[in-house]
Amino acid sequence: MRALNIITLLLIIVGGLNWGLVGAFEFNLVDALFGAGSVFSKAVYVLVGVSAIWQLIPFVRSMSVGETAAQRAHGRY
Repeated sequence: MRALNIITLLLIIVGGLNWGLVGAFEFNLVDALFGAGSVFSKAVYVLVGVSAIWQLIPFVRSMSVGETAAQRAHGRY
């Protein structure tokens, strides 16, 4: 579970950095690397989206039971 959390966080970071590049410089790194509209670009976008959904689980827990308790419940301590 910890490895999955790390992978999903990394994918969310990649997505955030890509959006930052798009907003600041109109440069889409994912499309530049894999080709605009390619299967690989779409796969990256889907994985980033699924990663964000996955990370909603600890976020919702932290809102309902407190951050420290949520981290323990999610196996981070």
